[in-house]
Amino acid sequence: MRELKGWQRWFVGVWLVATALFHLYTATVGILQPRLQRGAHLLLLLPMAFILYPATKKSPKDRFTVLDVILAVLSVIPSVYLIVNNNALNMRFERVDPLTTTQIVLGIIIIILLLEAIRRAVVPAMAVLLIVLMGYVYIAPYLPGIFYNKPMKLGRFVEMFYLITDSGIYGSITGISATVVALFVIFGAFLESTGVGNYLTMVAARIAGRGPGGPAKIAVVGSGLFGSISGIAASNVYATGSFTIPMMKKLGYKPELAGAIEAVASTGGIFMPPVMGAAAFIMAELTNIPYVKICVAALLGAIFYYVALGITVHLIALRDGLKGLPKEELPSWKKILKETYLLAPAIGLVYFLVKGYSPFMAAYYSIWISIAISFFKKETMMTPKRIWSTLETSGKNMIIVALACAGAGIVVSVLTYTGLGLGLASIITSLAGGRLLLALILVMVTCLILGMGLPTTPAYIIAVTIAAPALLKMGVDVLKAHLFVLYFAQLSEVTPPVCVASYCGASIAQADPMKVGFESWKLGLTGYIVGYIFIYNDALLMRGSVWQILTIIVLMTLISYLLSILISGYFTRKLKVYERVLTFVILALSIWATATPKFPKEILAIVVFIAGVLYMLLNKFVLKKNEA
Repeated sequence: MRELKGWQRWFVGVWLVATALFHLYTATVGILQPRLQRGAHLLLLLPMAFILYPATKKSPKDRFTVLDVILAVLSVIPSVYLIVNNNALNMRFERVDPLTTTQIVLGIIIIILLLEAIRRAVVPAMAVLLIVLMGYVYIAPYLPGIFYNKPMKLGRFVEMFYLITDSGIYGSITGISATVVALFVIFGAFLESTGVGNYLTMVAARIAGRGPGGPAKIAVVGSGLFGSISGIAASNVYATGSFTIPMMKKLGYKPELAGAIEAVASTGGIFMPPVMGAAAFIMAELTNIPYVKICVAALLGAIFYYVALGITVHLIALRDGLKGLPKEELPSWKKILKETYLLAPAIGLVYFLVKGYSPFMAAYYSIWISIAISFFKKETMMTPKRIWSTLETSGKNMIIVALACAGAGIVVSVLTYTGLGLGLASIITSLAGGRLLLALILVMVTCLILGMGLPTTPAYIIAVTIAAPALLKMGVDVLKAHLFVLYFAQLSEVTPPVCVASYCGASIAQADPMKVGFESWKLGLTGYIVGYIFIYNDALLMRGSVWQILTIIVLMTLISYLLSILISGYFTRKLKVYERVLTFVILALSIWATATPKFPKEILAIVVFIAGVLYMLLNKFVLKKNEA
């Protein structure tokens, strides 16, 4: 992103502040009609992609060019047309009435400029994917079987992406970006400005910093807390990793391991309620499942993702003799308790969600809570200058999300209107041959490939449009299917060869990206296991009796511990090869038992858990006796 100077900086600052204020205004007085709200949303944000993001590496980094201005101005015109002609467009019959020459020209302009904006600001891979899918529309008449689609005229092609409001550039996905996601982006900016992010890191340091491998545990706890709010793994890595990774290296962690721990911890924030990034809001919209129910269902899986990572970090620290932070570097409990008021916005958010408020209104009221608590301390007080800076940051943070959602709308249009989505789903079910496990593996691979290099929101939308129908055909519950896709679309962030979060961690740690990627994959294996288990066992989604839920908690604790032992190669002492093989066998049996509905899990959970505790105590007793 460019760092502008002089009048250009002030002009862009005013524009970004106006963008944030528009979204706050519509939240206050009421959301506008779809074309008006979404049109204004992209009218304000699309031009900023050309102004703030250089076209090439050789383009100026401190100023925008004449070409950038021309593209920015052109990108405004299609949205203005929709806003001005909203009433007339509402009266036309979609896919029946012909398009005018003006509508076709403006549609082509917005499609081309959106592709260029995504290439600049989001990731080139997404722009390439969109071009391939749009190209498919024209070659589909020449393809055999399920890939065939009847020829489409230019007018219908443009209408599909430009004028229809259920999908396309100004479709429902952009509608979520223009309302709920925008409010949560503003909410996150205000949390950062009031010092909530620093406070969460301070709490993590106090809780986990003193023990073996303290900085790594700070990364696990702090990134989990912050990541749920930020919603973007890469930005989370930079936000918390710039502090935790150097600290880990200083206390003896290998650079590749330090980068991997931060990458995995940052990625897991997307699974962690109450916010879960923007993907949870999209899921609620696509499935018509209340947002709170999605959060409840995701809670246990997210907890055990971090439990396993935390245990692994602890065992690695014990194995390598890594110490925690010195006592004098830890924040005092007195200071932490004194600033607990900083948690008020997050607590307020949860309260409003539980009380039945929409995520949109819950975020809106929580923004005002964050502004109110800022006046409790002089350093965080929301002065006009600080409010201006926060609103400007909010506008900047909306750009990538808005572009990604608009691009995802194009994907949904192609997959829906050509039938390609159902065709791909049919291929998956045919290859699976009616076997659910094989179908899940194929969907997992699809999600990991589609999610490579993409931010969470478009990765989830694109993957779920293709993969979810296949799972639904196999009889998988809607919520399970969508959560499964979300897990693996997000785990692509730490799965080689294209693992963006791991690359970000590697850049801070100054380590080999592929080594960091491989370490990240190992540390994130719990996410893979969780994704499969909740398909077969409802208790992991907090469904079932209290006894069933308690049983799954015990079993998942056991699985997390066994996986951590296997990854670290340590359990009160370094394990020998045959002991690691035995651990793997027990882990596989535990996963199989947990995912088998008719297996007597209660007996397994109790017996194995007691046996594990006894073995641990016995092993410690033998070690102490030998030392004596």
